Amino acid sequence: MIKYVRLLLLPFSVIYGIVVILRNKLYDWGLFKSTRFDLPVICVGNLVVGGSGKSPVTEYLVHLLTDYKIAILSRGYGRNTKGFLYADHTATAKSIGDEPLQFYHKFPQVTVAVCEDRVKGITQLKDTHDLIILDDAFQHRRLNPGFSILLFEFQKLITGQFLLPAGNLREPFRGYRRADVLLVTKSPLDINKQQKEQCSGKFNKAAAANKLFFSSIAYKNLHSLLTNEVLTIESLSDRKVFLLTGIANPTPLLEYLSQFSPAIEHHDYPDHHSFSSGNLSKLVKAFHQDSAKEKIIITTEKDAQRLFDVTIKELLLNLPVFYLPININIEAEHKKTFDQKILKYVSDTSRDRRIYKAKMQ
Repeated sequence: MIKYVRLLLLPFSVIYGIVVILRNKLYDWGLFKSTRFDLPVICVGNLVVGGSGKSPVTEYLVHLLTDYKIAILSRGYGRNTKGFLYADHTATAKSIGDEPLQFYHKFPQVTVAVCEDRVKGITQLKDTHDLIILDDAFQHRRLNPGFSILLFEFQKLITGQFLLPAGNLREPFRGYRRADVLLVTKSPLDINKQQKEQCSGKFNKAAAANKLFFSSIAYKNLHSLLTNEVLTIESLSDRKVFLLTGIANPTPLLEYLSQFSPAIEHHDYPDHHSFSSGNLSKLVKAFHQDSAKEKIIITTEKDAQRLFDVTIKELLLNLPVFYLPININIEAEHKKTFDQKILKYVSDTSRDRRIYKAKMQ
């Protein structure tokens, strides 16, 4: 059925593709203005609609660039507000989006802000920060970032995709040529030479040789949503899992948890889904009615941000609700090269930090 729907939508994808190509050409030729700033601006993006692991990569950059005063600027997907906003103690997933809220909770030393107009957002931040990380801005051509990291989910890369609306591509695949680094995410831990070559073959030889890197997901310990309790993943060996997700591709998570838990009941919702009281009541009812002696509710760290809403949170009181943080592991053989590309760009582009410090005094 999906195959036939895609066939029907292909003519619209052709029209969409022509429009996007023309728009990109107008930016490339300088007929449309693209603003560049005099401080390091790193863009983390992808070519598709949906998650490719941008949040873990953004967090990786925060850890890598810890010596600098960093601002993370996001559009704030799914928020019910507009314009430029700082994340603060009053912020919620509804006011700034789930991913910015996650960054705010994890990195108190980092400024987190949202603005759909990235040029306006950077203008607000540039005088008080050493560098800015843009979460999901590769198609925001009004801005010319100094360094772009473009992500490709392993499974989607090897299977190929269509342009919107028949597929999930936001722009033609050749858009990857604008990026400084191409990072394949969610790769198998034991990725082999043949799989690497299959990915490399999607790009021209120069890009594959100099820009292409591979990474995998690293799952961490389970953290309680409501307390400071931490559990190891091995503790699931005798527990039934009630899994709550609102992410683009929960398959890798399901496969991972299946290695440890004897049974998983998946409550699956679309990416960035705003969980309702009805959604949570259904989950809680299923949890209470299940006969398993040992059971647990697990969600992702991003989804957890949408569970802090007061009305939602009350439904989960006194229940074992945990979230599973993740980070990325850059392939060990090339991690140093990957890091050095980013560090060199930031070092070469940074303004005189004595001037920056003087402004702050």
